Amino acid sequence: MSELFDEYPMLIFALEALAALALLVFIVVWTMSGRKKSDPTRDSSAPR
Repeated sequence: MSELFDEYPMLIFALEALAALALLVFIVVWTMSGRKKSDPTRDSSAPR
């Protein structure tokens, strides 16, 4: 494995960037797919 990184030194940065991107996408998807709670105080159809 060390020979691979010696031949392609930027590969470790590419792998790190790919891991960071995967983590970012996972966090965004995880937070967007959360359960929606209905809050009666913030109902947009209620008269003001």
